[in-house]
Order: sequence, then structure tokens, then C-alpha cells
Amino acid sequence: MALVQLVSRGLPFEALRRFQRNVDLTLGELARLIHVQVRTLMRRKAEGRLQADESDRLLRASRLFARAIALFEGDLDAARGWLSARQPGLGRETPLELARTEVGVRQVEALIGRLEHGIPS
Repeated sequence: MALVQLVSRGLPFEALRRFQRNVDLTLGELARLIHVQVRTLMRRKAEGRLQADESDRLLRASRLFARAIALFEGDLDAARGWLSARQPGLGRETPLELARTEVGVRQVEALIGRLEHGIPS
């Protein structure tokens, strides 16, 4: 419940910065991922906090990144590369492109589950 309350209040802007460093995305790429204009992110930086809906989308992206790291047994570079590469099991889309929506994230998570269990995709 604490996480729900934190997201409802809005995550600190620093959470976005940490995520950006971890996944090695440009600010523009990150803005597209969480459906926010770069100008809006600059305002959020000044405010020090994201809005609830932006926080929710950032958390969704973070959850997916964690699943990718687990898939590659802690190899950050491999996880980053996989998330940015076109995947046959996702209709040749990149996981990060699909991660812009909840439905897309579920597709990526399903692919990760299949890969974890050795099911060809």
C-alpha cells in the first residue's frame, strides 16, 4: 500500500533520473516511453515531483526493466540491448516501443516468461 500512496502523490523527480541512468535512455526516449513531453519533464524537474499518472508509467517501465535484468541474470548491458532491439516474438517491435502501453508491457512480459522457460518465440 505504501507504493500505491507514493505513486498517487507522485514519485520524486530523482526516481526518473535514476531510471534514466540505469536504462541509459536519452531524455527524449524516456519522455516517449512514459508519454510526457520533454518540456513537461523540465517542469517536473523544477517541481521536484512527477504527477501520479507519470509515476505509474515510470513504475511500469521500471518493472519491465527489472524483468529484463532478471532474464539476463543481472547483465545490465544485455538487458539494455535486448530492450532496444527488434524482437521476432514481438512482431519485430522493440520491447521499449511496446512498453509505452500497459497492453504492450504485458506482451513483453509474456515473451520474457516464454524465454525464461525455454519456449521458442
